[in-house]
Amino acid sequence: MKITSQMVKELRDKTNAGMMDCKKALGETEGDMEKAVDLLRQKGLAVAQKRAGRSTSEGVVQTYIHAGGKLGVMIEVNCETDFVAKTDDFQNFAREVAMHIAAMNPIAVKREDISEDLISREAEIYKNQAIDSGKPENIAEKMVSGKLDKFFAEVSLLEQKFVKNPDLSVQDMLNDLIAKMGENITVKRFSRFQVGADA
Repeated sequence: MKITSQMVKELRDKTNAGMMDCKKALGETEGDMEKAVDLLRQKGLAVAQKRAGRSTSEGVVQTYIHAGGKLGVMIEVNCETDFVAKTDDFQNFAREVAMHIAAMNPIAVKREDISEDLISREAEIYKNQAIDSGKPENIAEKMVSGKLDKFFAEVSLLEQKFVKNPDLSVQDMLNDLIAKMGENITVKRFSRFQVGADA
């Protein structure tokens, strides 16, 4: 199948991958757009895993203030070099994630950062709900694990579906950026401020 420049452009718009990567992915998948998207995402994940151990001591602190000034977010995103920290792609990623945090209100960057107390409280609630609905204890225990996974996906920044594109998680976007930049990139921390809300 002939790979047209229009197909390459469409894939690039969907994935933000480089032109040559898009052309190659379309060639490997015989022009199947969905398979090409999956292939590029897998490659991004592989690159991200390879780079994961590398030190990230450069980066930016980015802010997002919602219209009206009643809601704001400050985020620190790190990378390996000052060169990457200054690129438009890196800066834009930090801005987009700050805006996402304002909209979706995650409580932690990743599930491992959520306090054991909160996890225990949630698990207890889910178990009691299952038992109250008539489920035996052993089934209730199994249900808790599934419900906790769903809870983590809702409150962990990296697991949340990106507000502007629910087909991608924030982690997917991060993996794509790592693949594009060729460096390890991490979301270090964030703070969300809302007028009148308790900290």
